[in-house]
Amino acid sequence: MTDFLHSVRDGRLLHLTLNRPDKRNALDAALCRALLTALEEGAKDPAVGAILLTGNGKAFCAGMDLAEIEHGPDTDELRVLHEQLFTIGSRLAKPLIAGVYGAALGGGTGLVANCHIVVASYEASFGLTEIRLGLWPFLVYRAVASAVGERRTLELSLTGRIFRGREAREMGLAHEVAEDAAARAADIARAVAGFSPAALQNGMDFVQRVRGLDWQQAGVIAREARNRQFAGDDFQEGIRAFHQKRKPRWPSLGDADA
Repeated sequence: MTDFLHSVRDGRLLHLTLNRPDKRNALDAALCRALLTALEEGAKDPAVGAILLTGNGKAFCAGMDLAEIEHGPDTDELRVLHEQLFTIGSRLAKPLIAGVYGAALGGGTGLVANCHIVVASYEASFGLTEIRLGLWPFLVYRAVASAVGERRTLELSLTGRIFRGREAREMGLAHEVAEDAAARAADIARAVAGFSPAALQNGMDFVQRVRGLDWQQAGVIAREARNRQFAGDDFQEGIRAFHQKRKPRWPSLGDADA
C-alpha cells in the first residue's frame, strides 16, 4: 500500500498495519487518507471477508500527529478526512478487528472504538487525552460513547485519564485482553473471514439500517432480513455441512478467493 500503511492479504483476511513506528503511528493526513482508502476498498472487495488492524512498533496509535496540526493549516479537506475516518465503524460493510498493544490515545482510542471487535494487551493504554492540550475529543466522542456509554465517555473526556487493557474490557472498549493481542485478534479475524459472505454482508447491513430506529421499525427490517437469509443458498449449505460434520462451502463465495 504505502510505506506508512502496510496491506497484506491472507486468504479472505485483509491485514492493515499502521507503520509510523518512529511517530508511534500518529495519524497524519497521509496515513489517515491511506487508511480510509484501504478500509473502504477492502469493504468493497468480495474476496475480503474481514479486516484486521494492528500497529507496528511499541504503540498501536498515539492519536493525531500534533506536529502536523501545530504547523499545518486545518483545511476543510483535513476536517472531512478526520470526520470520515472517525465514523468509519458505523459505515463499514466488513467486520473490522483490532489487535491493540502499547498506546492507543486520543484519536487512537477513537480508532479503536470504530472497530467491531477489539483485543487489547494487558499493558495497552487508552484515554481521551485531548483535554490535557486544551482540546475536546469532538470527532471521536460519538464512537467512544457508542462503545462505552455517554456517561463514561464524558468522564474520560473531562479527566483525560489513561487506563489499561483490563479496564478497557470492563467498560466495553475492548472485548478481550490477551498477552499477544495481535495474534489473538488475527485468530478471531481469520475465523470471522471464513464465515458465510452473504450472512456477514446482510448482518452488517442490518446493523447499520436499524441503528437509531425504534423496536417496531427495527423488527420489520429484522423479519425481512431473516426471511431472505433463510431462503438463501448459504443457509442451506450451512445446514447440510452441520449435519454432514464438514466445513461449509459457501455458495456466495462465487469466484472470490477462498
